[in-house]
Amino acid sequence: MAQTWETLMGYPTADKGLAGRAMEEAVRIIREDLPVFTNHFPSSNSFDGFYKATENVEWTTGFWTGVLWLAYEYTGDAAFQAAAQVQVDSFYDRIRDQIDVNHHDMGFLFSLSCVAGYKLTGNPKAREAALKAADHLAGRYREKGEFLQAWGNTGDASEYRLIIDCLLNLPLLYWASETTGDRHYAKIAGNHIRTAMKCILREDDSTYHTYFIDMETGEPSFGVTHQGNRNGSAWARGQAWGIYGIALSYHYLKDPSYIPLFERVTDFFLSHLPEDLIPYWDFDFDTGSKEPRDSSAAAIAVCGMLEMAKYLDEEGAKRYTGAAGRLLYALIKHCGNRDRTRSNGLLLHGTYARDSRENTCRDRGVDECNTWGDYFYMEALTRSLGDWNMYW
Repeated sequence: MAQTWETLMGYPTADKGLAGRAMEEAVRIIREDLPVFTNHFPSSNSFDGFYKATENVEWTTGFWTGVLWLAYEYTGDAAFQAAAQVQVDSFYDRIRDQIDVNHHDMGFLFSLSCVAGYKLTGNPKAREAALKAADHLAGRYREKGEFLQAWGNTGDASEYRLIIDCLLNLPLLYWASETTGDRHYAKIAGNHIRTAMKCILREDDSTYHTYFIDMETGEPSFGVTHQGNRNGSAWARGQAWGIYGIALSYHYLKDPSYIPLFERVTDFFLSHLPEDLIPYWDFDFDTGSKEPRDSSAAAIAVCGMLEMAKYLDEEGAKRYTGAAGRLLYALIKHCGNRDRTRSNGLLLHGTYARDSRENTCRDRGVDECNTWGDYFYMEALTRSLGDWNMYW
């Protein structure tokens, strides 16, 4: 079904009582996970409901450390702080030794672990690690096209492209400029989002997942999907990255042109939600489909709407705060885990990747928890309970 604002506002919303109970349930699970996930990290997605212990590899480990920091802020319990500090040390080693960092996901990894750790504790080692990560990310900037190359060796013609996910890595660069006074980082971030918005947003307000840039001219060339159902479809998590990514760049740059861009991307997402408000993994699918959901996309969108609402006029703020409350209610009721014997994760019914004819993926983490879904669920609950000094 196509959602309208009228139908969407008819759904129940998450009040602070419901959000508080969901937060308590999440914190209980996190506390029980500490013995395994202090010196190790959860795998990117769960397997039959349960995360496995891994080393600090892949692009997803920072989300768990971010969960620990959020649990520490909520409870004041030193056990969460101590576990997060252990992991900050691991991130310092990772960037120093260049372990699995040949990609753009430094923000996902270091904003939620080391920037957060520095903001909350003043740990100079956390700041140093985050700045090293910002330097590494800045090294992926391509002058021809003015963008951050997502994957592969920099300058590789077969990977000369940006992806929508990178909008969430830009805050690491904005923060680096703020903490050092060097505007070089923020300039790169600003150039990247300008390039991204020039090519990744379609006329119907859906988004491409990835977009290739011509190496000779620096002009946008063509868009393809990597994780969506097809090149012309709207991958739900990608659309959500657009919502939150635009909001985060607006936070730092206050560029008024981002407000209508935010509205376009967000309104597409909301209008294409199914009957229960939990998006399928791609917006090609709607109510009644047998395809899997991606609860993480809804959690990301909630965070983006709550962030952007702070900068909108009264009507706009009410509009998107209201939508966020409806999505959060649906997440708590349909996807929030309350039983650790069922899963050691927080947010059920996520999808890491789904195989289709036009993407390059194989099924992975289908109808499972994933670490970013857990993190953004915790962040959404945190935001709904009061003012929060974000880690991004």
